[in-house]
Amino acid sequence: MSPLPLTILMLALSNVFMTFAWYAHLKTLNHRAWWIAALASWGIALFEYLLQVPANRIGYTVLSVPQLKILQELITLAVFVPFTLLYLKQGLKLDYLWASLCMVGAVYFMFRGQG
Repeated sequence: MSPLPLTILMLALSNVFMTFAWYAHLKTLNHRAWWIAALASWGIALFEYLLQVPANRIGYTVLSVPQLKILQELITLAVFVPFTLLYLKQGLKLDYLWASLCMVGAVYFMFRGQG
């Protein structure tokens, strides 16, 4: 697999772990002590980093650091919205669409002129 698709795939998987590490405890461990949630989150985050670090190293062979960052932010949004809707059962607001469009604009400006 070429570096860019591999980077995107690994960052997407990493982001799934990150999102669960950061937010799943709000639903599943909200009645437990904060440090229990922190330990569980650190355990999940290990898998995030096992994917994220090599993904960034691979991505850096074809992208700049700012491009990697904005790509990660777009992936974060693509993972976070379904997580919020399906796992946390929180409603969708029109403001999420506007924020998403701003992120797409950021991606455009970061990658224009490439290739």
